[in-house]
Amino acid sequence: MTRTDRSRRLFLLRSSVALAGTGPLISGLVNAHADDVNAPLLAYVGTFSSPLKDVLPTQVDLPPGNGRGIHLFQVNRTTGAMTAAGLYEMGTSPSCLVVNSERNRLYSANETDRQGANKEGTVSSFSINPKDGQLTLLNTVRSGGAGPTYVSIHPSGRFLLVANYFGGSIAVVPILPDGRLGEATDIKNDSGKVGPTRATNAPPGSFAISGHDRTHAHMIESDPSGRFVLHVDLGLDQIFVWKFDDKTGKLTASEQGAVTLPPGDGPRHFSFHPNGRWFYSIQEEGSTVVLFDYDARSGRLSSRQTISTLPPGFAGSNFCSEILVSSDGQFLYAGNRLHDSIGIFSIGPDGELTYVGEEWTRGNYPRSFNFDPTGNFLYCCNQRGDNIAIFEVDHKTGRLNFTGHYAAVGNPSIIVFLDLAKVG
Repeated sequence: MTRTDRSRRLFLLRSSVALAGTGPLISGLVNAHADDVNAPLLAYVGTFSSPLKDVLPTQVDLPPGNGRGIHLFQVNRTTGAMTAAGLYEMGTSPSCLVVNSERNRLYSANETDRQGANKEGTVSSFSINPKDGQLTLLNTVRSGGAGPTYVSIHPSGRFLLVANYFGGSIAVVPILPDGRLGEATDIKNDSGKVGPTRATNAPPGSFAISGHDRTHAHMIESDPSGRFVLHVDLGLDQIFVWKFDDKTGKLTASEQGAVTLPPGDGPRHFSFHPNGRWFYSIQEEGSTVVLFDYDARSGRLSSRQTISTLPPGFAGSNFCSEILVSSDGQFLYAGNRLHDSIGIFSIGPDGELTYVGEEWTRGNYPRSFNFDPTGNFLYCCNQRGDNIAIFEVDHKTGRLNFTGHYAAVGNPSIIVFLDLAKVG
């Protein structure tokens, strides 16, 4: 980019402290026009962040971090490199983000337990400026439980689905016509027998114990049709399936209700195959991926294969994290924390997985990763390494090749993308 281009595309990113409504904080450079073929690709990075002492004097009861809120980056479409471009500062650990399909709203799960007598967390709504990616806080509401760790948008676009990890609950939050969030239309509290602290499928010598002290809802997402909503509870070792009424925002138990994973294995996240018929669950403490057949008519899950996320012969402790299927449906990627790798698997014609290999994440404790919109690059959030490492994806082999590019950001938790060329 030339100096003239940079001057023409200078913008000021106004930012505010969530829940406090303060003024601008930081500026950054991005290209400006959505109708420009050179319109920028932006990335928003959610982090674990400490409270701002001048605004929020009390410490968050949940672990604070080195992040400062929602960090904005400009992404080089050719090399994958990221350039810091702004910051929306907030001290409530916006650890999960999602952008709506219209690309004009961003929603965050604020992993705190600060709100009200019931010590709930919050979720926030932001409008996105279509010219420069600037965020403006619309509102913040209670999440229906402590420590919201995951948010997703129902295919109707009218509901935000929330998983409250420390509260052991899930919530349905309506998205109002102007993008603001309403009060929850439904809250479900997980209940049942908590699994053992020793995972059934733990690697030899593992001391991986994370969430088997109580209920812990960790992820929630609709199936592709929107008729069913699925969520995992790590502490209960279960995946719940709910029927969803997209008119009322209410959840009711499906015919199956739930499926149970091996005791102590701890389901954390899941990913649907593009064909909608195969469903993959990753277990945090068991270090496994389980393949389920998914019946879209009934919402029923039937397990068919279990495979380790780790290389053959591995011994010791490991905590799994993210799981993603490539957009072409050819490969699956599984995150390993402590082993600090991304396991790579090919997907066969029947959906079953074959271990291809693993790639070192170039950082400590990979919490999550995501593909850019083209699928050519994978961005890995190394939570304890305070960086995002960038890999090029080999679409033929599934292998990841480190580009040599890092982005510095404190305790990154999630990265989501916004292509301004497709906005407007």
